[in-house]
Amino acid sequence: MLSSAGVALVTSDSEPIAPFDRFVAIDWSGAVGAYDGVAMAECRAGADGPALLPPPSGRRWTRTAVAEWLEAQVAGGGRILAGIDCAFSLPFAVAAGYLPPGGDARALWALVDRVADGAPDFHGAGFARHADYTADFWLRGPRPAGWVEPHRAAEMACRRDGLGAPDSPFKQFGPKTVGPGALAGMRVLHHLRRRLDGRLAVWPFEAPAAQPLVMVEIFPRLFWRRSGRTLSAKVRDRGELDAALARLGSGPAAAPDPLTDHATDALVAAAGLRALAVDPATWSPPGLDPATARTEGWIFGVRG
Repeated sequence: MLSSAGVALVTSDSEPIAPFDRFVAIDWSGAVGAYDGVAMAECRAGADGPALLPPPSGRRWTRTAVAEWLEAQVAGGGRILAGIDCAFSLPFAVAAGYLPPGGDARALWALVDRVADGAPDFHGAGFARHADYTADFWLRGPRPAGWVEPHRAAEMACRRDGLGAPDSPFKQFGPKTVGPGALAGMRVLHHLRRRLDGRLAVWPFEAPAAQPLVMVEIFPRLFWRRSGRTLSAKVRDRGELDAALARLGSGPAAAPDPLTDHATDALVAAAGLRALAVDPATWSPPGLDPATARTEGWIFGVRG
């Protein structure tokens, strides 16, 4: 079986993974109301540069529009690897207490969706405000007394690998917080699993053998680091962007000016997905054990 680069692509346990035709990266937002934080970029198998995907409304992407777009692409054929910049689960040292014994990430997604049901556009912050769960979250203001920031194994491994320091999804406020986006993302994953009925694999919770859509958790700073960039400042310069893409084996980006940091994150992540997907070690990172794979998940590209 051949990958998009024409080489055999198998996991370390010799389970084959069918090649991908398209690589889609989604820079995500958990905001409520009107927001501009969602951007999508795509590149095809090969070495051509990534392109920004225009929102169907012509104005801005919403989480609902992203979910509808992904579902429509599955119906159109081909095989897609899609990465979303949000945590796919919560640290299970805490979240396991929300579920019956043996509960996994998919049970957590269903719980978050049920508690937040009724919030538009997959907004999920209602889960963090619910009386049964809110004590575990940092919602606003000074750090709560005695609150220790819980982290998933993948987040700690990302730090050890020198690829950046993801925040805990239990932190729910601030300009760079990932918590609301994580809860919204879990609702989207739950929705798509029901709608696509076996045509979706969410890695590493499910084996990505041959389904038309495989979704993975991404951390854009990881791709910038793998492109050789060490500065933490956001990139809005086309020359810097195309240089980073070249180091990921990609041609220049197709994107209109002015470039936003959301757009450049999505563009470099699309090329990074393509570059990493052909490496069997990406799909079987040393730090990922079976228990973590079914509960907390993993960040695509982290070795651990």
